[in-house]
Amino acid sequence: MTPAATLRSPVALADAGLIAADRLAGLERVAAQYAVAITPAMAELIEVSDADDPIARQFIPAEAELNVRPEESADPIGDLVHSPVEGIVHRYADRCLLKVNHACAVYCRFCFRREMVGPGGVRALSAKALDSALAYIAGRPEIWEVIVTGGDPFILSARRLRALMTRLAAIDHVKVIRFHTRVPAVAPDMVTDALVAALQAPGKAIYVALHANHARELTPAARAACARLVDAGVPMLGQTVLLRGVNDDPETLTALMRAFVETRIKPYYLHQADLAPGTSHLRTSLAEGQALMRALRGDVSGLCQPTYVLDIPGGHGKVPVGPDYLSETGVEDPSGRHHAYPPAAA
Repeated sequence: MTPAATLRSPVALADAGLIAADRLAGLERVAAQYAVAITPAMAELIEVSDADDPIARQFIPAEAELNVRPEESADPIGDLVHSPVEGIVHRYADRCLLKVNHACAVYCRFCFRREMVGPGGVRALSAKALDSALAYIAGRPEIWEVIVTGGDPFILSARRLRALMTRLAAIDHVKVIRFHTRVPAVAPDMVTDALVAALQAPGKAIYVALHANHARELTPAARAACARLVDAGVPMLGQTVLLRGVNDDPETLTALMRAFVETRIKPYYLHQADLAPGTSHLRTSLAEGQALMRALRGDVSGLCQPTYVLDIPGGHGKVPVGPDYLSETGVEDPSGRHHAYPPAAA
């Protein structure tokens, strides 16, 4: 039976039949450190009879999260190094993150901000902090794009989103506003007509990047929520984290990328999972990711090809780490066969 409300504790998970009672003690220790939240839409997708269910692996806490490796960090991609004022991460000259809140509709077990995002954190920026963040953006004409993230900005009310868009729209040099969210998939009923209308800003290009990791997340309700955005003129991008036991085989990854494209969402990034604390059981190797990208190339439509990227630990930026098809004498085709290619004319 689908729960009527978001499940926010191991006890709630047990009562819903999603975990065995004998796991409660161990998972209470995990929940004391990292937030738990599974929406009804995601709980309904979990196949309890499957011990390796890919939806469960994303959202149900695991005892393995208490195993922290030396290379893991509370700030694995170096947000803090590039945070000049609260709520801003300015790593690249022409764009910045605006982290408007520190809560999400669901809490992913691999989240790279898991030490900062959750019920223990500040739910939204204070009015004073938001003023300072927007002043920072307004004072730097090189900022062409603002990426609104968090947490998940789509859990804010339509009124608050409208007020934020009004203030961003008033900054002339900001031409693009991009939202990063999981809400259209994990809580599609939250994508109301009022929320969609709140995103409009005259003179600005608005994009929404949806984070989804498995084709099953793109349910009919999720696809309808995305359609409300796209039909209103909001282009959508797809972001995915490569996760062991979730999407680390060619068939599953292909199904997800095709589901994105069928939903009018362009696959954008396939992220190597970050070195967040307690997430090693969900990480693949870079070589595994490169092999998956090779498997997609050639046999799967170019519309379905994301860029495989690594956010270099320590705040050094995001780089593509997909397979290389070039050699000194030519190029490989998608099947691995070598072909000569002439050098440029002198």
